[in-house]
Amino acid sequence: MTIFACILVLFSFNISAQEPDIAKGKSLFNANCASCHKLNKKLIGPAIRGVSSKYEKDWLYSWIKNSAAMIKSGDEQAVAIYEEYNKVAMNAFPQLSNEDIDNILAYSDYIPPKPVAATISSVSESTSSSSTNDIILVLLSFVLIILTILLFIINKTLKNLVLQNGLVADEKKNKKAMPIVKAFLQNQFLVIISVIFLLLSSAYFSFQYMLQIGVDQGYMPIQPIHYSHKIHAGDNQIECQYCHSSAKKSKHSGIPSLNVCMNCHENIAEYNGEEDLEKGYTKDFYTNEIKKLYKAVGWDENSQTYTGDTEPVKWVRIHNLPDFVYFSHAQHVAVAGVDCQKCHGPVEEMEVLYQHSPLTMGWCINCHRETNVKVKDNEYYTKIHEELSKKYGVEELTVAQMGGLECGKCHY
Repeated sequence: MTIFACILVLFSFNISAQEPDIAKGKSLFNANCASCHKLNKKLIGPAIRGVSSKYEKDWLYSWIKNSAAMIKSGDEQAVAIYEEYNKVAMNAFPQLSNEDIDNILAYSDYIPPKPVAATISSVSESTSSSSTNDIILVLLSFVLIILTILLFIINKTLKNLVLQNGLVADEKKNKKAMPIVKAFLQNQFLVIISVIFLLLSSAYFSFQYMLQIGVDQGYMPIQPIHYSHKIHAGDNQIECQYCHSSAKKSKHSGIPSLNVCMNCHENIAEYNGEEDLEKGYTKDFYTNEIKKLYKAVGWDENSQTYTGDTEPVKWVRIHNLPDFVYFSHAQHVAVAGVDCQKCHGPVEEMEVLYQHSPLTMGWCINCHRETNVKVKDNEYYTKIHEELSKKYGVEELTVAQMGGLECGKCHY
């Protein structure tokens, strides 16, 4: 029995040891193969996706380790490849083991799943509106408890009065008990209390429901062209205002023109950064998104010229305030020096952009109450800051103290 168990363990270990490692294969491919080969199209050498189904594995081992020797030996397949690619022999890789080659082939054959948008857990924000709702709920519960106690006291008092006055209920009438519903309807006190409780409860839950209308926190639509803020703003550290330049001068931050994208992507036609194989964000996936950009602007990759055949990109808006709310990006970004992440969250970490903050009135008011105005080297606020700091007797002023809670600031 012990011998059988040992054999079983060794057998399972051997199987797991032989299973190709796709991640290791990717690393080996980038280090040894990527300069001459691509997965899906020819470069200096042929595309390598699917080569494991075209050639026998032993032949691939020999070819990769020493292609020149196979050509010299007259191998038909080796000579055919040599002739097709202008009689340029592939570099020899004798340092690669069979296991390394298996890993590379596994990576070349791997077809990743379609990208799945990450689920966003709503970030709980401590706003004044939520605090008010909690207070209302506590008050309703307190009123209900008081009413229950009062009903108990009234019931006990009535029973004592009956006993003290020697009142005895008619036994014949007691034999036939009155239905509960009828008894309840005849008790005006209970009816009034129940109606009040239902009205208060309905008002509370209706208020809660209406508070959520127009609140799109966590909204994450799929865009016609996948744009990764994580890659652009995070990995490559491109400034937000390079693309959203109107945020410094206008009410709106604006949607960047595709010409801004082409400033870089005229020369960047393929993605060569990190991949996320589990979620399907591969090199090919990102490269295909760049192709969509080229199609939209009418860029011919081969001739490196614009064809004039363009297609508009129908971006889906994510952040949208009501029409009766005035919000100026210029006031916040250029004058107040507020970071983009204050409202939009850690954009540099988002693969798919979503609405991070609730953008409700209570959320904005809390920010105005808690945020100190940056007045250092800011001539816009110098004079008013000096006057108000004397009035309030403080060195730093919040936005609220400088008039940030006036209705006319946002609604006019």
